[in-house]
Amino acid sequence: MSLTQSLLLIALLIAVSAFFSLAEIALAASRRLRLRQLADDGDARALRVLRVQEQPGFYFTTVQIGLNAVAILGGIVGEGLLGPYLAELLRLWLPERTAANLSLVGSVAAVTSLFVVFADLVPKRLGMAEPERVAMAMVGPMGHVLLLFKPIVWLYTACTDLVMRLLGLPMQRDERITPDDILALAEAGTQAGVLDRPGQQVIENVFELDTRTVTSAMTPRDRIAWLRHDADDAEIRLRIAAEPFSTYPVCEGELDRVLGYVDAKDLFQRVLHQRPIELTEPALLHKVVVVPDSLSLSEVLHQFRQQHEDFALIVNEYSTVVGVVTLNDVMSTVMGELVTPEDEEPIVLRDDGSWLIDGHTPMADVQRALNLDEPPSAEAYDTLAGFLMVMLRRVPRRTDSVQWGGHRFEVMDVDNYRIDQVLVTRSERSAPE
Repeated sequence: MSLTQSLLLIALLIAVSAFFSLAEIALAASRRLRLRQLADDGDARALRVLRVQEQPGFYFTTVQIGLNAVAILGGIVGEGLLGPYLAELLRLWLPERTAANLSLVGSVAAVTSLFVVFADLVPKRLGMAEPERVAMAMVGPMGHVLLLFKPIVWLYTACTDLVMRLLGLPMQRDERITPDDILALAEAGTQAGVLDRPGQQVIENVFELDTRTVTSAMTPRDRIAWLRHDADDAEIRLRIAAEPFSTYPVCEGELDRVLGYVDAKDLFQRVLHQRPIELTEPALLHKVVVVPDSLSLSEVLHQFRQQHEDFALIVNEYSTVVGVVTLNDVMSTVMGELVTPEDEEPIVLRDDGSWLIDGHTPMADVQRALNLDEPPSAEAYDTLAGFLMVMLRRVPRRTDSVQWGGHRFEVMDVDNYRIDQVLVTRSERSAPE
């Protein structure tokens, strides 16, 4: 075989190998969601690719047969392609045996390099860059190749299926989409500039509704504005003016004896019509939803939807009121900084690189902002204040501090045993005190 014929044969083998490499990587990298969109838009090729992905055994067997056959032929042709010419050149400076050995090595290395670059790396990069487009272009030609090799493909596929069954290995790819998959896509979209950071945060918050307890979004007991059912008109007006909220629990003497709740807009209607506010009127009171403090935010949303209410009282195992939560509180947790005014953000990054964090901030938000691992005894608390109490084993006082995760958490302000502000700075130490 002449040099020209050998070169042409090598070029043909490289093209065939590139074809199979491209077909393999494109099918493996194609995203089912994108293919489904294209199929729904009427692209029949996308539907064919989806069908192949559901049963890819014959397809990949054909690819491997083609790649291995080309590799064997390439080795046979490559051994004698450049060897004689290199040997003749090397004999000018080296002994005949040494020249023959080096020429063989050089010929094989040159041909192998051509296959690695043009039959493997280039096709695979192309297939990874445009997987769905390439897969749809290759599925038709691969169908003809599959028919050509069908008998031998069937034999190899049957042997492979038998081995997989004997080893107890999965026969099909798991196409279930998990929350982690969606969160990873959101993260990738943010890095690519397709999704902004607040949008990604909303997606993450939606999936955290099942893990966050209602206490992470509630208004705590000491901040609840409530009304006595027997209060007179003047007292009610003064209380509403001092603490304007959309809803007020109505209680009999104390907060733990709740009769219902009143909507501020109903009270405003009475004021506009110059009618006195009397909470003893049954028409003003709404039924209050009572939920345990162990419920998740997702379960609270279900309670709101089931009972057609948007206000709930939260009690602990001793039936003591620990807080209240509204539908707006839950939605604010989901929307995060998209709806939170800048001056009310619970986590503020200061110019010197430290953070000023509200003590009632959910610990999950603190972990995300500071890029921290899961803290010790995470199941025992929901908020940053709870974290500090567990770490200190007592109620924190002003200037108390905790070292953990490479950060120093210092209590800056305490109001009636409630931790209002915590200053977080980077620290060289990572072990808790």
